[in-house]
Amino acid sequence: MHGDRAARNILRDRDDDPEISVKPGPPGADRVLVVDDEPDIVALCAYHLAKAGYRVVTAATGTDALDQARRQRPALVVLDLMLPGMSGYDVLQQIRADDALKQTPVLMLTARREEADRIQGLTLGADDYITKPFSPQELVLRVGAILRRVGASGATGQDVLRIGPIRIDRGEHKVTVGDQEVELTPTEFKLLLTLAERRGRVQSRSHLLETVWDAAPDIQTRTVDMHVQRLRGKLGVAGELIETVRGFGYRIRTGNSKAP
Repeated sequence: MHGDRAARNILRDRDDDPEISVKPGPPGADRVLVVDDEPDIVALCAYHLAKAGYRVVTAATGTDALDQARRQRPALVVLDLMLPGMSGYDVLQQIRADDALKQTPVLMLTARREEADRIQGLTLGADDYITKPFSPQELVLRVGAILRRVGASGATGQDVLRIGPIRIDRGEHKVTVGDQEVELTPTEFKLLLTLAERRGRVQSRSHLLETVWDAAPDIQTRTVDMHVQRLRGKLGVAGELIETVRGFGYRIRTGNSKAP
């Protein structure tokens, strides 16, 4: 396959600079950090992402990944879970604990197919996952979908939604409960905003998958449940406003809610 051969050539042809550019994107193109210890996988991801117009940075270990993330400030990280030394789970935890990186979307790349592994990654704050072997075109679509919802979550101006003690500032991509700021991942923010904008109405799991995750084909409904559970935990007592409607999905109660 011509594309795969070209992808393998990337690692041989690049210079010492970690940034890869097969087809340079326009000025300001989103930068994606690809983290995997398998050179062929890195090359394949880098080739197709660069071909789609992204600027690509790579790392083969968890330590290098964190260093690259802090120096390059990528728009998104594609992170393999099975890394030598520091695991992908450890890298994900450190990203979410770092004030400068915690809002960076993370797409898990893994050979593990067990639901427990996917749930662990999502619970730690991953935004999506894709399993090996994978279609490079699907990878590009997943990356694009995540970046679109990150952009959409902050693209509606300075209007604010208030639901009980929860305050959602679309423009600043900021959530507070009372006077305490709540740190959410981009996906958690989009999930909360989707429920809030439709407060009082039940949102089915399939609708949430389509709206928040762009209906990624192999995501299971458990993904929605795990994100809702994590969101409730972060909201504290205010998380009780998110109700489970058995057999249907979720909604946010309208009680004591108001628009500014």
